[in-house]
Amino acid sequence: MSDQAVSALPGAEATGLVTVREMGLQGMVTLRADLSAAARAVQRVTGAAMPGVRRIEAGKGCSVAWMSPDELLILCDRAGADRMVFDLTEALTGQHHVAVNVSDARAMFALEGAPGGLRDVLSKVTPADMGALVPGEMRRTRLAQVPAAIWFEAEGAARVICFRSVARYVFDVLAMSARPGGAVDYH
Repeated sequence: MSDQAVSALPGAEATGLVTVREMGLQGMVTLRADLSAAARAVQRVTGAAMPGVRRIEAGKGCSVAWMSPDELLILCDRAGADRMVFDLTEALTGQHHVAVNVSDARAMFALEGAPGGLRDVLSKVTPADMGALVPGEMRRTRLAQVPAAIWFEAEGAARVICFRSVARYVFDVLAMSARPGGAVDYH
């Protein structure tokens, strides 16, 4: 068995109303802490401002997403995820917190296409209001039967994060929702 890391669905891509693509290996670090007390340390380590509720902020080669009142998800280079955990732990010495590299436990997908079509494809599989989600806003929700997080990087580009264990299911659900002939033209 190889020790080399492999993404959940290497090269998986489906094209239809939008293109759905597995994004490969991605560094992800979960930080649980009192976010107001951790703000200075997070900014020093990531270069990103503390994101507001349901927001995602860009930093030095990484992004910091608000996930809950005491949780952040830091998206970084996979090779730098362990270093990110170390740096956060050092910066938060004396503060109650936990920083964990969850890179191998998650999968990320890119969806690209016409903004209305993209929102329609996602709306078919999530109860969240995709018409109200603005670029830079992170939304935890469900995709069909599993938990996921969604955000728009731009009007025609969305990202979806899910647990690696359900990556095939999420990809298939998104690909099915994006099949040609399934346009609803709502958004």
